[in-house]
Amino acid sequence: MTSLPRRPRCAQGLGISDSVIAVVVGTSVGSAVWLLAGIALAVVLWKWGMGMLRALSHPPLPPPEPGALRKVNVRYRCDVCGVELRLTMAPDDDPPPPKHCLEEMAVVPPLYD
Repeated sequence: MTSLPRRPRCAQGLGISDSVIAVVVGTSVGSAVWLLAGIALAVVLWKWGMGMLRALSHPPLPPPEPGALRKVNVRYRCDVCGVELRLTMAPDDDPPPPKHCLEEMAVVPPLYD
C-alpha cells in the first residue's frame, strides 16, 4: 500500500495550503531579485556619477606649443576634378583648406562621427 506524502508539521498545524506557501515563496524570491537588481543599479550609477565628478575636477590639458603639429582628421575634395585628400596632422585645430586646380578644396563632412 502506498502512502500519501506527508506535509511538514508547520504547514499541518497552521492549516496553510500548498498554493499559499507557493505564492509566499514566489513573492519572496521575486522581491529578492528586484532588490538585488536595484542595489546593482544603484552601485553602477554611483560609480558612474563619481567618475564624472572626478573627471570634472581635473583641469583641462594645456594647449600644445605654437608650431607643434596636432592630430586632426579632416577630409577635403576638389570641386573641379574630384580628388580627395585626408589631413591627419596640422599646426592648428582648424587648418585652412589646401588648393588644387587653382581653387580651394571643399571640406567633406564625416560619414560616421
